[in-house]
Amino acid sequence: MLQYVIYAFDGTDSEALNRRLVARPYHLECVKKLKENGNFLMGGAMLDESQQMIGSTMIVQFETETAFQDWFNNDPYNTMGVWHKTAIHPFRVANV
Repeated sequence: MLQYVIYAFDGTDSEALNRRLVARPYHLECVKKLKENGNFLMGGAMLDESQQMIGSTMIVQFETETAFQDWFNNDPYNTMGVWHKTAIHPFRVANV
């Protein structure tokens, strides 16, 4: 399996948090399916100093790069304009 770590930052405009809150149930449903299929390893919201959500960090795994890109491009946080800046890196979970 190909593993990836994703750092996805929300927009910083005045509607950014509202977009996240609107998209959140759809995103979590998508992640729930990833977990059921063994693609989601770990993740959660990135927080600022005042504990407000400002982005997401996820570790996921897929059989192919195409499968990863299909999921990533169609995740509600992407399609609903929540994530504005992302960094994606190949990753390997330690076998301990």
